[in-house]
Amino acid sequence: MTSKIIGVGNYIPSETITNLFFDQHIFLNEKGILLKEDNASITSKLQKITGIEERRYAAADQVTSDLGLIAAQAAIENSGIDPETLDYIIFAHNFGDVRSGTVQSDMVPSLASRVKHALKIKNNFCVAYDVVFGCPGWIEGVIQANAFIKSGIAKRCLVIGAETLSRVVDIHDRDSMIYADGAGAVVLEANNEDDSGLKSHLSASYTLNEKDYLYFGKSYNNENCQNTRYIKMDGRKIYEFALSNVPVAMKKCFDTSGYSIHELSKIIIHQANEKMDEAIIDRFFQLYDVAVPENIMPMVIQKLGNSSVATIPTLLTMILKGELKQHDIKKGDIVLFASVGAGMNINAILYKF
Repeated sequence: MTSKIIGVGNYIPSETITNLFFDQHIFLNEKGILLKEDNASITSKLQKITGIEERRYAAADQVTSDLGLIAAQAAIENSGIDPETLDYIIFAHNFGDVRSGTVQSDMVPSLASRVKHALKIKNNFCVAYDVVFGCPGWIEGVIQANAFIKSGIAKRCLVIGAETLSRVVDIHDRDSMIYADGAGAVVLEANNEDDSGLKSHLSASYTLNEKDYLYFGKSYNNENCQNTRYIKMDGRKIYEFALSNVPVAMKKCFDTSGYSIHELSKIIIHQANEKMDEAIIDRFFQLYDVAVPENIMPMVIQKLGNSSVATIPTLLTMILKGELKQHDIKKGDIVLFASVGAGMNINAILYKF
């Protein structure tokens, strides 16, 4: 027995934020000193490295659980199931509900409980809980759902990934420009009928030396409240860490599936940084001593930015609904999913459609 995706859904916020949005920002370094480059040069460099031209922000009256609910409703509708038949609702996020204009995180009750309530599910034995695992949180939720299904304690699970990173950024930190908001979700079901479904998976947490590559820190503007914290990252260390460890983890996951590298159809990787993702894929195929296949890695970071746990389920939904002209997934295709993020955590799954 394995678990099979029977429904997908996403929510892409309507507010488009182009790089011009940051033209009047005052960008400082970690010592609070004004950056020497002008904003046009800063945003140009950002686009060259990350590929990001624009990103989406949630509306002022929306929070993370609202975005997750919309994606969940779409996935349930796509699956055609009765939500009362769900055994688990797993919601991956990192910062809870942060209302516009505030910096306080609200995670009680869990975001999964809020979605279950909004879906009006009466079944008390539909268990709702959250996963906080950095950007790899949605994949980890899928791995957990698969474990529940394979063990026989669940038949159907809803896995949501949603984030409003725009609410937790330091506007004086140029790294804030990469972050975005969004949501994606899938419905997984026990599968005994064919050979489709999740074939292998792998997870790892590097905490001995890497724990603080992504962290919460004070604003670069020293006049701001010293007790207020924002998402921060050591971009160089993350880049080096990812290139050293993610391709190896992907290979380990793929090799345990039993498939040949020549059977791999697509790689859907966390949309964090276009250049970094390209380098990861290049190193992954180097491990097999084969050239990177054409059109193997779909990317939407250029228009959607980095929405953390939402990037992979959002992209998967877009492909399956035919919204990316150059990419499709057909029955029988072998797809490798992978992510890296705060923790530092890495995970991957191999799935046959």
